[in-house]
Amino acid sequence: MDYLEIVGCQKLSGSVKISGAKNSALPIIAATILSDKDVTLTNLPNVVDIRTLLKLLTMLGGEIKHHDTSAIINNNTIISTKAVYEIVSQMRASILVLGPLLTRFGECEVSLPGGCAIGQRPIDLHLKALEAMGANIEIKGGYVKAEAKDGLKGAKIIFDKITVGGTENIIMAAALAHGTTTILNAAKEPEIVQLCEMIASAGVKIEGIGTNELIIEGTCGKPLEFKPVEIIPDRIEAGTYLCAGAITNSSITLEKVNYQHIRSSIDKLESMGCNFDIKDNSITIYPTKNIKPVNLITTEYPGFPTDMQAQFMAVAVMAEGESLIEERLFENRFMHVSELNRLGADIWLKGSTAAIKGVDKLYGADVMATDLRASSALVLAALVAEGTTKVRRIYHLDRGYDDLEGKLSKLGANIVRKKELLFKKS
Repeated sequence: MDYLEIVGCQKLSGSVKISGAKNSALPIIAATILSDKDVTLTNLPNVVDIRTLLKLLTMLGGEIKHHDTSAIINNNTIISTKAVYEIVSQMRASILVLGPLLTRFGECEVSLPGGCAIGQRPIDLHLKALEAMGANIEIKGGYVKAEAKDGLKGAKIIFDKITVGGTENIIMAAALAHGTTTILNAAKEPEIVQLCEMIASAGVKIEGIGTNELIIEGTCGKPLEFKPVEIIPDRIEAGTYLCAGAITNSSITLEKVNYQHIRSSIDKLESMGCNFDIKDNSITIYPTKNIKPVNLITTEYPGFPTDMQAQFMAVAVMAEGESLIEERLFENRFMHVSELNRLGADIWLKGSTAAIKGVDKLYGADVMATDLRASSALVLAALVAEGTTKVRRIYHLDRGYDDLEGKLSKLGANIVRKKELLFKKS
């Protein structure tokens, strides 16, 4: 099993190119099921989750040519509509094949999803919406079995709470449905905007893109023909590298990044004393030597993203004063706290709120990643810890960060990927 060995207290400098957004690429890959023609995708991130979903499409019968950051996908050859446990359990986003498989083929079986253990993320909102569109759904043997023999019907969908995956699944389901679907309380993330733009460019009429009310006129079962799609920059990766600049008191330039997508992270870093030079496709951070404490609450886009909470906690550990972070989206997303404290942080938890008292120094230690974003928080803290830190279980990290250690090395970090030594019993 791989781990990262990091020698801290190295100054960073230079530029880093931001990869394509995993959270945009995944629903877009799933959306290719809506087509019976070749679909070309570019700027794909080289991460495990992407390869896992492409493998799933291959298991369903799709033909895929994948090379580095591009793929040509043809799902005209799909012969199975069953997404098996062995692959879906590896990644929660596999549930995104549910909507497109059902709307195109009229039936499917999808294993209940897995992924990071950051709290309950039930798919009941997905299923309730599909039932409103005429699907018959049964959960049996760990699988969602869905059927709509005569096709899905347009319906008025009101989500009781904002759900990114649910919004994406219903957008795709509505694209080939009979009639008009209205989605109220839809999520508004940039990744959802790109999914809508992809489907709209194929001729599907979608009103309200970028708002919380979407109106989609389906094609009555006619498959779509997609134009080539270039995946948008990863706003979470971008925010993570900005945090690397802030915590190490270094100047770093991000290339190929969309400022509008990371405004909430930039606003918080500015409140902590950092300065920025923002251009059309690049952002340079000029951090402060004295990091100010921060108060933040995670919420849906365009608010502060839960996927940046752990990284900001790492930066807050080095602030002069006490910071407060409230996690409102997931009840189990503070698992990195105990590991940060192993490095010398002073963090206390009470319910969904973390109080972080800034410290003068951190010290290298062996720590263990518990989920994807917790992994990056531990790496950030290790960058400023005295001595050597070993971050274990980085398979979490590999799910969502494209060559993190390579990019940090180019910026000047002393970070190396190594393999655990396996000892045989005598």
